[in-house]
Amino acid sequence: MLVKEIMTKEVITVHPEASIRELAELLISNRISGVPVVDAAGELRGIVSEGDLLRKEAAPDAPDELCILGAIIYYNGLTEYRDAFRKFAALTAEQIMTEKVMTVKGEDEVGKVAKLMLNKHIKRLPVVDDNGQLVGIVSRADIVKMFL
Repeated sequence: MLVKEIMTKEVITVHPEASIRELAELLISNRISGVPVVDAAGELRGIVSEGDLLRKEAAPDAPDELCILGAIIYYNGLTEYRDAFRKFAALTAEQIMTEKVMTVKGEDEVGKVAKLMLNKHIKRLPVVDDNGQLVGIVSRADIVKMFL
């Protein structure tokens, strides 16, 4: 079976300027756990998940550091700290979104996508065409529905 046969085609999206409050209202009112961020041309820019919004409430953990002769050397977690702090201070979708989003194509096999979701702990994947335009979204629930 192909992704285009099971994906949700009417995708709820937000623009980069959407506020955190708008994001929360959208997720709750539509009972979804994530929303793609698209620009005016419909091109995928990122995705905001419930996990991203949770980071607004959790202060980032300081990165692991080592002090040698008065110099502080960060040896673990500096990139993660910067990303967590960016999300903690975010006011808009563009500031809180995950930018490096894995995507799939409509012609991809569902089995391959399911394996990717399991291996990478992903709950939803945007489906894009060859031009990077969002054409759908496939979630774990869409795959589970296949068993009905």
